[in-house]
Amino acid sequence: MIDPDSLTYDDRGLLPVIAQDEATGAVLMMAWADREAVTLTGETGLAHFWSRSRQELWKKGGTSGNTLEVVEMLADCDRDTLLLRVRPAGPACHRGTRTCFEPNAAKLELGWLWRVLEDRRASGDAESSYTARLLAEGLPRIAQKVGEEAVETVIASLTSEPDDHGALVAEGADLLYHLLVLLLATGARPERLAAELRDRHQGGGGE
Repeated sequence: MIDPDSLTYDDRGLLPVIAQDEATGAVLMMAWADREAVTLTGETGLAHFWSRSRQELWKKGGTSGNTLEVVEMLADCDRDTLLLRVRPAGPACHRGTRTCFEPNAAKLELGWLWRVLEDRRASGDAESSYTARLLAEGLPRIAQKVGEEAVETVIASLTSEPDDHGALVAEGADLLYHLLVLLLATGARPERLAAELRDRHQGGGGE
């Protein structure tokens, strides 16, 4: 992915590495890497780091199973910091939280749900998985469900009590779920939706 010798290391032979969830954009963790760790990350597609406390190379998730599959490796403008865009197999933090920066300031991230939907599609088990069954029914049915859930969300917003948003939250969750299934069925990636919103904001769209 990147030539380790093209990077700038500090006087200890290390450089900082930031791991970012490629589906949600959430920063998961920060660690350090030497040339060997960078090399192994590129060769294996799994994040490797250098432990300053133990003075040894380590693979993220080597013991816990919570690996970080590297989708993309990027160097900053000075080439002294790496960004790993990853697909986490579980909690990134050794304390069991999704990131090392909990609580999550973004509040709403659905990348984890997207990965579940992909797994359900891959299983094709329509008997035990509603997602697999819905995908098997085809795009018209999925689109219909999105329309139904949108209407139910609107109704819940108009009929909920001022201090009780339970129905609205439940219907909104159904709508978001079915929208993601629709994206999956059409082959559209959620990153494109996120990029569109970001571009609109940066272009003065006024969300």
